Amino acid sequence: MSVELPDGGFSFTGAGAQWAAPGGRFTGRIGYAAAHVVADPLAENVPGAAPAPDWEATLAFRRHLWSYGFGVAEAMDTAQRGMGLDYPAARELIHRSAREAAAVGGSIAAGVATDQLPAGPATPDEIHKAYAEQLTDVQQAGAVPVLMCSRHLAATGAGSGQYLDLYGRLLAETSTPVILHWLGPAFDPLLTGYWGSDDPARAADTVLELIAAHPGRVDGIKLSLLDLDFEVALRRRLPAGVRLYTGDDFNYPALIRGDEQGYSDALLGVLAAIAAPAAAALRALDDGELTAYEEILTPTVTLARHLFAAPTWFYKTGIAFLAWLGGHQDHFTMIAGAQSGRSPLHLARLIRLADAAGVLPDADLASRRARAWAITAGVTA
Repeated sequence: MSVELPDGGFSFTGAGAQWAAPGGRFTGRIGYAAAHVVADPLAENVPGAAPAPDWEATLAFRRHLWSYGFGVAEAMDTAQRGMGLDYPAARELIHRSAREAAAVGGSIAAGVATDQLPAGPATPDEIHKAYAEQLTDVQQAGAVPVLMCSRHLAATGAGSGQYLDLYGRLLAETSTPVILHWLGPAFDPLLTGYWGSDDPARAADTVLELIAAHPGRVDGIKLSLLDLDFEVALRRRLPAGVRLYTGDDFNYPALIRGDEQGYSDALLGVLAAIAAPAAAALRALDDGELTAYEEILTPTVTLARHLFAAPTWFYKTGIAFLAWLGGHQDHFTMIAGAQSGRSPLHLARLIRLADAAGVLPDADLASRRARAWAITAGVTA
């Protein structure tokens, strides 16, 4: 099980074989895994082309996540929303996944955005109409809506009052509680100043004002600012019954564990890559086994910090790479050619960290695929 990688020789340990088979849901926390889309490797999935997913492989990966007790957060940025997956494909993805969720008894949330609008300026009415159209689509599919951040809205330079007005209209129109979404500029620089301010504290005041003005309409907020202290402070200010879904792929063990004043649930891209150990850790947490929880998740944090290293928005490349090494798809091809988003040295280190974190269930398979990949990366030894 030895292989020559771009950064030197490596032997797989097989640590991923230790985890229990899929089982029942954990109960102490809600965990949505934001899943990627598997591309059709023989289609024209090149930069600028219309996306061509492999639907069966894409749904099979979701069944894998449901089998470990996770919900699926569908058509989020992990699915290359805004980086190759257009809205017609996202809509079909949401409806296909929602039907699959109903068939297997899995939970599903889905992204609501404004990406059916053309790039460039848009009026507040156009932005509202786009959001409302997607909100209806998601609710008709039977998924929990996640009101994703809109690049179009951020581009308007809107102040807090305009955010409160637009989101207030959407919350008044929804037939089910929604999850709000706050994605920081590390994940998408075009969302700088979201919620009407470059100051996160002022933006948080706007979010809290919105939630307070619409009781019962907000299930929670997904926060991805990669700031542990800020998340804890915001969590403590939320009204009773409103959840904080951590999107912090750097600090998730502490945030999910929580403290004497509460905890964060999770809506995370990294959960798709670490499903087996993460499920084991969350079941340990259910049983009050905090030492086991920490011991299982700690190696995954080193992996996650590398996976989400700057430029963070290319983390999707690593997610697909790990899915291929782990046997969840048969190739390393992505929509819009996004497999080129990380360097061979980055991916070589990712292999080492994934093995150490126990996220590769079949060491022999991972070794064969890593060897094949290394040859294409230029390793000749």
